[in-house]
Amino acid sequence: MASDLLSIARSATRAARIQLDVTAQNIANAGTEGYVRRSVGTEEVMTPGYVANNRDVSLSGVRVTGVLRNADAFRQAEVRRTAADTARVDTEVGGLEDVQAALEDPGIYAAITGFETSLTQLAQSPTDTPLRAAVIAAAQTMTNSFNIASNQLDAVAQGQQSGATDGVSQVNTLSAELAKVNARLSRMADASSDRSGLMDQRDLLLQKLAGYADIATSFASDGTVDVTLGGTSGAPLVTGGTAQTLAMTTASDGTISFDVAGGAVTLSAGTLSGQQQVLARVADVHSQLDDLASTVITTVNTAQGNGTALDGSAGAALLSGTGAGDIALATTDGAAIATAASGAASGSRDTTNLTALREALTSADPAGTMDDLLYQVSATVQARTTTRDALKTISDAAKTALSAQAGVDLDTEAINLTRFQQAFQASGRVMQVASNLFDTILAIK
Repeated sequence: MASDLLSIARSATRAARIQLDVTAQNIANAGTEGYVRRSVGTEEVMTPGYVANNRDVSLSGVRVTGVLRNADAFRQAEVRRTAADTARVDTEVGGLEDVQAALEDPGIYAAITGFETSLTQLAQSPTDTPLRAAVIAAAQTMTNSFNIASNQLDAVAQGQQSGATDGVSQVNTLSAELAKVNARLSRMADASSDRSGLMDQRDLLLQKLAGYADIATSFASDGTVDVTLGGTSGAPLVTGGTAQTLAMTTASDGTISFDVAGGAVTLSAGTLSGQQQVLARVADVHSQLDDLASTVITTVNTAQGNGTALDGSAGAALLSGTGAGDIALATTDGAAIATAASGAASGSRDTTNLTALREALTSADPAGTMDDLLYQVSATVQARTTTRDALKTISDAAKTALSAQAGVDLDTEAINLTRFQQAFQASGRVMQVASNLFDTILAIK
């Protein structure tokens, strides 16, 4: 009986000591990024035993089955998925806000209406030099506003492209590290502390990868993970100890595309997807702005060619360029404005051609087109912001659920320290009682 007590108590002290060690490890790593709370798995030692005539009862103590990581695979997958969706929309909102600012800040709408107003004022006195100078000044303001907007859109595109380039580099770095972790896990013994640490690294790398792109994962029994980029039907990025390379291609219009080991891949989440969406939007907005500038150039110059300048010469182009980036004044001479009809004499107060120019601008409605463009971008920003806020709420809830399970709560660990210490002391007391009892029996004569 005494020897049974000793073996039971000895197994209990071993289990309690390991539980104390693991609790201390949890406390020490409470602030470590990616650390998953550990607990000790135990089970009853199953050996033949008996109490009286009941041979189904086992009195053999406890056995430690291993150190367990308190992480649920489903919750981890939810954190990765929701984080990737939030990262995409958050990147979109930031980029689209920059696009909105690039269109609004230069004041293109006000510059166009200002140019049209200056033409209306010139119609009251077509030979007035200050009024002609005012038209040239208004045209200069308009062309400058187009130029500034174009340059700012280019800056937005360059910023997004630079961010995407960095993101691709980070994905390749993370995937290479994940392949190394896989290689080490495949050689690691089960239930070891080092293996738990490697699995923490694995999960942290997966979480960081999900911030850049949507990934699908497949876990093996040895803890290794295969990663597919672009969802379940995407391209293999990490297979065992091998990592493929993600590459980015920039098109002439500034948009970007991705491929893994030469195979095209479509991303639907993560910052890279968000940057891809922003660049597509920038290209579209830039195209619309170029079309608008081209319309203004064509409308003004066509009317100019149909009229006569103040000195009686044939009307010449007032604007040059082909789009928002290069639109400019072709002349700074107010006398060059062809207000009179073709063939009119020098100094004519005829406003036939000026009226035609104003009507052509009214028909083309560049101010209205610009207003529509501003509204489209603003509405998109508002819609994406609403989506972002909703996704962030979902993502935060997923993180909270995972943290409740995998995070270290110092209050709980403090209670566990006391509980396991008391268990260790109690087991030691049982061993002492067993030893005293055995000594007493031996002393009987």
